[in-house]
Amino acid sequence: MTLGYTEDGKRDRRKVSGQTKAAVLDKLRELHKDLDKGIIPKAGYAHYTVRQAAEDWLANGLDGRSAKTIKKNQNVLEPILKVAGARKLRELSAAEVRQALSKMSTGYSSAAVTMGHLALKRAIRHAEANDLVSRNVAALVDTPKGQEGRPSKSLTLEQAVGVITAAETLPVMELRPGLKDVRRPAALMYAYIILSLLIGVRTEEARALRWDHVDLDGNPHANPPVPPHVAVWRSVRVHGETKTERSRRTVGLPQMAVEALRALLEGQADERLLAGEKWQDTGLVFTTHLGTALDAGNVRKMFKRVCKTTGIGDGWTPRELRTSFVSLMSHRGVSIEEIARLVGHASTRTTEVVYRRELRPVITTGAEIMDEVFRRS
Repeated sequence: MTLGYTEDGKRDRRKVSGQTKAAVLDKLRELHKDLDKGIIPKAGYAHYTVRQAAEDWLANGLDGRSAKTIKKNQNVLEPILKVAGARKLRELSAAEVRQALSKMSTGYSSAAVTMGHLALKRAIRHAEANDLVSRNVAALVDTPKGQEGRPSKSLTLEQAVGVITAAETLPVMELRPGLKDVRRPAALMYAYIILSLLIGVRTEEARALRWDHVDLDGNPHANPPVPPHVAVWRSVRVHGETKTERSRRTVGLPQMAVEALRALLEGQADERLLAGEKWQDTGLVFTTHLGTALDAGNVRKMFKRVCKTTGIGDGWTPRELRTSFVSLMSHRGVSIEEIARLVGHASTRTTEVVYRRELRPVITTGAEIMDEVFRRS
């Protein structure tokens, strides 16, 4: 079949083949249907597989995304591709997608299955945009429920006090077996934990925090007075952007956080002198002994050591300091609207869904007020 002419004047032709005349006629009808829809099939489209579609999307459909994001999508697609990757994309059915997702759901969390399904839909949409398939069958399938993921945890007030105390008195930290960095003072993790626990910053926001975004003095003589604060405007994400627009916020510092950051600033000045010419002036608050950015893995390792020293085990992650902030605020009666504003959520729904285990289950404000109004003398 002739589809037109190429730039050099030659006919642009598509051929179909089959074992019988009926099979060839069926393929010709399919080709005409595609042309009627405005889809001009590319050469080799008939043999284009689901795995090829996924690989093309990962290579060319995620412009501007970080290597970490691409790798995450690759990881959640792989269980699906093991089942359906060799299938020709044009012949892929909704039932086969459902089967691949069901198989994935037996060994992965619901969140991972949802991410895998979304990645598959986007990969097929990318192929659809390139005239390699006429419809996206993955969009016709509901996402099955996977396994229960690891639930988030929050520190009790007693545990939080224990973690703070342990961090403040922590001795020299061993970053990995056999290698000690004598310039990792207790002040580093103490300040990190205090900041994360007392104002609820994300781990990616804490590691990207710069000293020029920290005001430890404020301006008490201004009208109205300006308290000590941090401007949470950056993260370690691609291009340094925060997770959402609402995540860009300026948050007041409790006195304990001011003192911890001041001690860290003084300790960092000593580290700069010890490092000499090797010091890299990144302007970051939390750094290695040479001034470079802290690696997420090192932060997790140091935090686990603090938790183990506290006696609560090492099954905790730094992000659960933020979870604990939400929990402690909620149990003190702070409204969900105010909590959402403090942690930089786009809406209170995000706070309710993500931190549903940490929020007070019973709204008592109305009952308390009515008891006060109609209190019997």
